[in-house]
This record gives sequence, C-alpha cells and structure tokens, in this order.
Amino acid sequence: EAEHKGWCDTELSTNKQTRDDKTDAVADLSSEIEELEARISTLSEESSDLSTDIASISAAVQKATAERNEEHKSNMATVKDAKDAQDAVQRAIAVLKDFYKKAGNASSLLQAQENMLLDDSPDTFDSPYTGMQGASGGVIGLLETILSDFAKLETRTNAGEAQAEKEHKRFVVESERDSKVKSRDVEHKRRQKEEAESDLVLLQKDLASTKEELAAADRYYEKLRPSCVDEGVSYEERVAKREQEIESLKEALRILNDAGAA
Repeated sequence: EAEHKGWCDTELSTNKQTRDDKTDAVADLSSEIEELEARISTLSEESSDLSTDIASISAAVQKATAERNEEHKSNMATVKDAKDAQDAVQRAIAVLKDFYKKAGNASSLLQAQENMLLDDSPDTFDSPYTGMQGASGGVIGLLETILSDFAKLETRTNAGEAQAEKEHKRFVVESERDSKVKSRDVEHKRRQKEEAESDLVLLQKDLASTKEELAAADRYYEKLRPSCVDEGVSYEERVAKREQEIESLKEALRILNDAGAA
C-alpha cells in the first residue's frame, strides 16, 4: 500500500505539474496569436490606406497635368493672338503714318498755291489750313494704345504661364516624392506582414501541439484516478481497513489451527 501510494503521489504530482505547465503555455500561445493576428490586421489596413493614398496622388498628378496642358495651350494661343494683333496694329500705324505724311505734304503744296492766288483776295479763313493732322493724331494715338494693351497682354500671359509651369513642376516633384515614401512604407509593411504571418503559422502549430499534450495529460490523469484518487477515503483509512482485513485473516487462521489441534 505504501509503495503504491508513493507511486501515485509521484505520478499525480508530475501529471499536475504537466497539466499546469501546458495550461499556462496554451494561454500564453493564445495571447501571442491574438496579438499577432491584430498586428497583421493593422498592417493590412495601413498598407491599404497607403495604397489608396498613392492612387489618389497619381490621380491628382494626372488631373493637374491635364489641366496644366490645357492652360498652356490656352496661354500660347493668347500670346500668339496678342503677337499677331501687335503686328497688325503696327502695320496699320505704319500705313496711316505714311498716309498722313503724304496727305500733309499734298496739303502744304495746295496751301501754298492757294495763298499765291488769294494774296489780293479778301480774307476768307480765320486760320491757315493744316490738312489732316488732328485726325491723324487721334487715330494713331488710339492704335498705339491698343498696341500697348496687346503688348501688356502678351507680357502678362507669359508671366502667368511661367509661374503656372513652375508651380506645376513643384507640385509634381512633391507628389512623386510623397508617393515614393508611401510606396516604401507599403513595401516595409508588406515584409512585416509576411514575417508576422510566418510567425503566426508557427505559433498555431505550437498551440495545436501544446493542446494535444495537455489533452494527453488530462487523459492520463483520468487513468490515475481509479487507483490513485479515491474520493472520500484517505490513505490512513485505506491502511486501517487493510490492517483490519489482515487481522481478520489471522483470526480465521488461528481458529482453524485450534480446531485442528482438538
């Protein structure tokens, strides 16, 4: 009985320690797996957000480039029209100046002839004839103002075009830089996710193995119970009962021996 008790105590103690260790291991592994799954989910979400940002940046650059191209075409058309208009106005001014110059010379000649004929005639005009000088000054002045306006339009449009192109290039450079940074982040998170997923597979295998070891320890405990765990009967009680059985056997043997002697 004592030897059996010793064996039971050893087996039960070892089994309990095993079950406690495996239970703790299952809890720890389950916690690690839960944290790892949360990290994988977070990495997936962050990678998705970054990919969305990269796509948005690309779309914004494409849109800005298309708008910049349209603006450039419009500005170049405006500059061309302004230059063409300046050329036309300059030609018109030259033609008018030449016309008024010739007309002025003819008027001067005519005036001289009339003065010779009218020296002895009564005064008819309050002032001498000056040709078309007043009209020429007004028309040419208006054309020169128009010419100046077209020149200003050309200058202003070129300046606006240069500024718009500068801002567009800066926007493209900054966008490409931002996109590259985010792309590197996506790649980094992709590698982190792959490592986490690999670790998760190993942890899940460890958890499955540990659960099986715990189940085996539980099954062994159930086998020990019938012979080592007798609920309601202590070791001392079992010893006393066994001693009573031995004494009863001894008493029966003594009676048999006495009867044989008689």
